[in-house]
Amino acid sequence: MSRENLVLGAGVVLPDDVEVGANVVIHDGTIIGTGCVIQDNVVLGKQPKLARRSTTPREPIPPLVIGTGVSVCSGAVIFAGSSIGDNTVIGDQAFVRENVTIGTDCGIGRSVCVENQTTIGNRCNIQSNSYITRLCVLEDDVFIAPCVTTTNDNFMGRTEGRHELLKGATIRRAARIGGGVVILPGIEIGEEAFVAAGALVTKDIPAGKLVAGLPARVWRDVPEEELLENQ
Repeated sequence: MSRENLVLGAGVVLPDDVEVGANVVIHDGTIIGTGCVIQDNVVLGKQPKLARRSTTPREPIPPLVIGTGVSVCSGAVIFAGSSIGDNTVIGDQAFVRENVTIGTDCGIGRSVCVENQTTIGNRCNIQSNSYITRLCVLEDDVFIAPCVTTTNDNFMGRTEGRHELLKGATIRRAARIGGGVVILPGIEIGEEAFVAAGALVTKDIPAGKLVAGLPARVWRDVPEEELLENQ
């Protein structure tokens, strides 16, 4: 790769074996592990620019940390204060806000948006155009199909009291979420649960259950042969 027009901030750690494409910007203090691939037009370690009325915390943000063997594909933007685990792939034009933790061996698909203060475990797969809102927790081995939307504010910007009630989804280990699903604020989806494509999730989903519909309701247990331990 060319490293043409590479812009490096102060104190950036960039090992010699990292492949860097054209027009990449790496902001101050960013730490990149060995064996990474940074493709064209990527921005790393960007500081957030908050709106005047934003409810996002405004404390100082530490540098971005990227583990070993990570690939960041063309046009992706990853903010300061986040950490990306070893061997994870961040897809083309994906967007990862500040103070996000992403574990090892994850796949973050094309144009996925992960908002701030979200935690994603190891071996998670989040497919194209999904929206993971602020204050979500995804445990290990979660699967998110394309175009899933999570939400965190039942008051949609109204009332001062909403600030104490903001909460994203909690998606437990090995749960699977189908394409186009919408999950309302503060919902917990149990381990190994299966949410069918197009569902609207308005209440917590028990572990190991298959749900579908508008609103989603329990249909049956997830088949034993589909549980992660049986793969």
